[in-house]
Amino acid sequence: MTPDLTNAKFHKSSLSDQSGNCIEVATNLPNLIAVRDSKDPSGPALAFTPAQWRSFIGRVNTGAFDA
Repeated sequence: MTPDLTNAKFHKSSLSDQSGNCIEVATNLPNLIAVRDSKDPSGPALAFTPAQWRSFIGRVNTGAFDA
């Protein structure tokens, strides 16, 4: 099932630079965190439950995905 992102209010991190390599996150939807590529706002988006998003961010912060 594709979530309805019509009312999603996406925002970029204030730490984003001007290179265009940014993601945007929408946290205003009930029980849904949406993530998209800022270079392609009408393109696909990833959808997470709040628990999945917290888990993902926690793993990013611990370096779990570092090469």
